[in-house]
Amino acid sequence: MASKSTEPESPKKNEKFDKFYTEVKEIEKRDSVLTSKQQIDRLLRPGASYFNLNPYEVLQLEHDTPLDEARKKYKRLSILVHPDKNQDDLERANNAFETVNRAWRTIDNDESRKKCLEIIQEAKDMTEFMIAEKRKKLKKEGKDTSVEEDDPAIMKRSIYVQTCKLFADLERKRKDHEARELQERKRKREQEIEEEQKATMSKEWQKNFDVIQGK
Repeated sequence: MASKSTEPESPKKNEKFDKFYTEVKEIEKRDSVLTSKQQIDRLLRPGASYFNLNPYEVLQLEHDTPLDEARKKYKRLSILVHPDKNQDDLERANNAFETVNRAWRTIDNDESRKKCLEIIQEAKDMTEFMIAEKRKKLKKEGKDTSVEEDDPAIMKRSIYVQTCKLFADLERKRKDHEARELQERKRKREQEIEEEQKATMSKEWQKNFDVIQGK
């Protein structure tokens, strides 16, 4: 079995990663100073109901951010989008504020935070598995095993997309479960009403029968 290569990464690859890392930090710096309106726009942008399923996306946090730091970011963001600060855009501010609060409640709760982190880890594992399978296929075909995900920016994007898909799938299952429960409650209630009506009719029939019999 061939041993795993221990050669250092090429300067070109390191340079690419350094550039990517710098760009990410610039984006983080830019996002951290978004105005109230810009934050509301971000939280209510097209597809927001899809993106906002991930509470870390809502609060612009890395998944390994310490809880104390996450709380500080939540407070800053909630102040920015608070309806009292956005009286000229009250309805959208209310929606954005509720989105931020819902995200924080999810992260602040041990159980729900654990579930979120499991989803994020699963997305990473699935992405890495997909890449490994692509490399196997290329190797089997005698081709270069380099893949586009070798680019850190594309890798990060792939994990992000997979994370969104998993959160969306979980939400779909939750809604399906709620719909089934609602349907079951409706069925039971209809059955109860039918039985109540039958009981009432039976009593009325017995009452009328007794009258006829002179009882």
